[in-house]
Amino acid sequence: MPETRSRPFDLLVVGDANPDVVLGPVPRDLVYGQREQLVERADLVLGGSAAITACGAARLGLRVAFAGRVGDDPAGAFVRTALAARGVDTSALTTDPELATPLTAVLTHGADRAILTAPGCLAATGPQDVPDALIAGVRHVHAGSFFLMPRLARALAAVFARARELGATTSLDTNDDPSGRWDRELLDPVLKVTDQLLPNAAEARALAPDAEGVAGAAAALARRGPGLVVVKNGAEGALAHDGSRLSTASAVPVEPLDTVGAGDSFDAGFLAAVLRGLALPDALAVACACGSLSARGRGGTAAQPTWDEAVGCAPVNRTTNSGSSAWPT
Repeated sequence: MPETRSRPFDLLVVGDANPDVVLGPVPRDLVYGQREQLVERADLVLGGSAAITACGAARLGLRVAFAGRVGDDPAGAFVRTALAARGVDTSALTTDPELATPLTAVLTHGADRAILTAPGCLAATGPQDVPDALIAGVRHVHAGSFFLMPRLARALAAVFARARELGATTSLDTNDDPSGRWDRELLDPVLKVTDQLLPNAAEARALAPDAEGVAGAAAALARRGPGLVVVKNGAEGALAHDGSRLSTASAVPVEPLDTVGAGDSFDAGFLAAVLRGLALPDALAVACACGSLSARGRGGTAAQPTWDEAVGCAPVNRTTNSGSSAWPT
């Protein structure tokens, strides 16, 4: 395997980036008929699962690059500026000359939320937006929002296979599938070249509908190819399954202000821990801390923790083999 420690970037994140307008609390039953309704708060923040993960990883001290697509519009400029301000390299963030930047409205109601997205240029995001030279310069490639980008989804197995050829490890967070199909034929080739699959509990159950419970879904998914399935399970913490063994970690108790992007911050914490050489139980603990602590602020990136903050809230073994992956390909 090619040496990776001296590469320019620790992590390449591939996927979605867009502004989020977070509104709430919103009544459960919205009133139509052109009635104006007031909410307590609205925030314009950086959104997109991949973008939030990239920012969280940079906050944790990783050298992070982002590959994706935005429109040639004010929303795209907002995204580019927000990523760069958080230390993420955006030289591979393509500007689409015709299609608009995706936009998302997040309507919050207590701990629940509805998410409305206009996909814009997400449908045009594809393998052409992931330069081979950039893949060769990273230790790990992570992709988010698999089902929102069908062109990229169809090519992601080849992108991941190329990353592995060049010595990088891989991970995927599918996120939700708005179509409700959870296309196994599309996903399974990607799972065979994925080192870590990172769904939440609802997504894991949807991806493995015949399995019993969250742990059963994780085990079933692990048997389909990924080296490890890590499931975010809200207040229950997280669990991981490698096809034969189950590991668990508890959530870090916080008073949540906004849970938007908490799962993406979990992803960032897990990847940062793995790339620092932490063992699986410690990586899960750090990831849970990152997910919980991110809920202290509004939007997905405002309260993402530093490495010291995350480790300070997680019971980890601080003697690690820094810079080596815990799960080599």
